[in-house]
Amino acid sequence: MTSNEQFLIQKVADLIVTSSKVVVFTGAGISTESGIPDFRGPGGLWTKYDPEIFTVQRFLHDPEARKTYWKLRGSGEFVHSDVQPNPAHYAVAELEKIGKLDCVITQNVDGLHEKAGNSPDKVIHLHGTMEKVKCLQCGRQYSMDEVYRWIAGGIEVPDCPECSGLLKPQVVFFGEAMPAWETAEAQRRSENCDLCIVIGSSLVVYPAALMPQYALQGGARLAIINREPTDLDPSADVCIHEGAGKTMSAIMAIVREKIC
Repeated sequence: MTSNEQFLIQKVADLIVTSSKVVVFTGAGISTESGIPDFRGPGGLWTKYDPEIFTVQRFLHDPEARKTYWKLRGSGEFVHSDVQPNPAHYAVAELEKIGKLDCVITQNVDGLHEKAGNSPDKVIHLHGTMEKVKCLQCGRQYSMDEVYRWIAGGIEVPDCPECSGLLKPQVVFFGEAMPAWETAEAQRRSENCDLCIVIGSSLVVYPAALMPQYALQGGARLAIINREPTDLDPSADVCIHEGAGKTMSAIMAIVREKIC
C-alpha cells in the first residue's frame, strides 16, 4: 500500500469516527469480489444477451422471454444461490454494530448485506431482491430457493402452485419503476445523513445514483470507493480507486482502534 493510499484510508476512517449518521450506497463493484459479475462489465451478462429481453413488458407478455429468463436463473448466470459476502460486506455490517450506520442503500439484488450481518430494516433495496418471487395474481410469495428446486426438477417456466398465476422475481426489471417507498426513504435518509460512503458504484444508473447527490445537497461529506473514477469524484471529500474489500477492511481496522 502506497503512502497516498494510507493517507486516503486514514481520511475515510476519520470521517467515519467523526460522523454519527452514515449512509452507505453500494453498487455492483462491492459484490464482484464475491464472484458476482458486473452485468455491464467485460464478459458481463449484457455482453452475452440483449437487455431488451429483460424488460418488464417482455417478461409479462412474451412467454419465450420468460423462458430465457428462468433458464438463466436456473443456470446461475445471474447469481449463484451459494454466493457469500466478502470483506467489504462485513465491513459495512461492522459499521452497524458500532452504531455508526444509518442505513445501506443498495442497487444490488443479491442479499449479501443481510448475509454479512446487516439488519434487514437497515438495508434499502432500490432495485429489489432476488431472494423472493411473487405471484402477480394472488400475491403469494415464494423463496427463490424453492423456485430453483422447481426449475431443477424440470419446470421451464414456473407459475404459482396456488392459482397458476404469473410468478415474477422481486427485482426491478428494465422499464419498471423503482419501488416508491424505498426510493422516497432512500432520498430522505440521504438528505439527512452526515456522511455518505459510495462503494462499488460507477454512479451512472439513475435515479438510484441521485442518492449521493442528495447527501451532498443536505450538507453531508462524501467518500467514494470505486475502482474507476465517477462523475461525482470532483465533489467528494475522498476518492479511493481500489478494490472494495481491501479498502474497507483497512478503513475499519483504523476505525476499530480509534473507537475502542
